[in-house]
Amino acid sequence: MEAGNPETLKSPSISVGQTDIVGYFGYGSLVNRATHRTPVVHAVPARLMGKARKWRPRPDMPGFPAALLTVFRAEDEYVDGLLIFEKLENLPAIDAREARYDRVLLEAGEIEFLEEVPYTCPLFVYQAKENIPAHRDPPKILQSYLDAVMQGYVSEHGRTGLRKFLETTRSFDIAVHGDRGAPVYPRSINLTPEEIALFDTLLVEFGIGVEEA
Repeated sequence: MEAGNPETLKSPSISVGQTDIVGYFGYGSLVNRATHRTPVVHAVPARLMGKARKWRPRPDMPGFPAALLTVFRAEDEYVDGLLIFEKLENLPAIDAREARYDRVLLEAGEIEFLEEVPYTCPLFVYQAKENIPAHRDPPKILQSYLDAVMQGYVSEHGRTGLRKFLETTRSFDIAVHGDRGAPVYPRSINLTPEEIALFDTLLVEFGIGVEEA
């Protein structure tokens, strides 16, 4: 799928109302609006049907064997997240941010909106590429990245949604690299003392260990 090519932005299952707007579903750091680097037109909480989320080794990341989040087919399951609307002209920049992901066109019925949506346009989700060699070292979850994801979920879906993220995401047995004080993640965010206390308490509750950087 070529980024920014209008011919790739058509689907017989999705009504196209605005030809200059596209939407994509975020289920990781994209749920956190503070990580966005393009001028978003609109965003609403939403639900991706028939999918589940997991951590997997991030392919070929230079310098650090980070794990990334992706989604995969899982009947009778769903993933809550954020549906983001952008100008079509910004799509190449989003593709560059998600360079280790494939942009997949969604069909009607794969998204449930949790708020009213003002656009009818093509909708996408980014899924991790499968054909890139993995890093030679065992993967680790960057705490600076996890913090951004958790802040996004508590903001968009509340504490219940944050707990559901922790409960339903597979492969949380991957070690967490405690880089909060010196973030490796390039779009790291600031946390309030209350958020730090909440996140640390939940990690302990769910048995998710953090290794010192």
